[in-house]
Amino acid sequence: MNLSELQNLDPSNIGNWPKPIKMAVIVVLSAAVLFAGYWFDTKDQIALLEGAQAKEVELKNIFEAKQRRAASLEPLKRQLAEMKQSFGAMLRLLPNRTEIEGLLVDISQSGLASGLEFELFKPSLEVPAEFYAIQPIQIRVTGTYHEFGEFISAVAALPRIVTQHEIAIVPVGGQKAGGELRMNLIAKTYRYLEEDELQAK
Repeated sequence: MNLSELQNLDPSNIGNWPKPIKMAVIVVLSAAVLFAGYWFDTKDQIALLEGAQAKEVELKNIFEAKQRRAASLEPLKRQLAEMKQSFGAMLRLLPNRTEIEGLLVDISQSGLASGLEFELFKPSLEVPAEFYAIQPIQIRVTGTYHEFGEFISAVAALPRIVTQHEIAIVPVGGQKAGGELRMNLIAKTYRYLEEDELQAK
């Protein structure tokens, strides 16, 4: 087949074209149809499929995370109930406004019962914190080392929370060997703030 035969092909009579040319035309047309189908339809569907697959992975991860949270919900509820119970028990160890005076008396009586002499027992101004107030008390007492130990133990055994800070023990009258000592400390007791005080904060 030469070039002159290709130029003499009659487009209106394709059935009489030589077989190799008909096959070539069919292959070209098929390729064009396939390419057009891919370009105008399949390409977008592939993009949609990839997006759907990515979304599926994301949703699966979200589902697994929520499932893990749901599985741990009951233990967390139990833990929260236990925390509320223990917090309530701790809160009951803090005196309220009316019980502070009685607690101050208990601290001073613990010192007297231990055989100490009070030189200073001075409650300072309250320091408010988040949901409680701190009541510092400056204390200066004289006595023996063992009496100090009894006093510290008695204060620690009180049913209310009292912490002791900045403890300093020095001999009375400097370095003389009289055996009497002076102890300075700051005791801190805590009380929970009443509803009206919390609202005022």
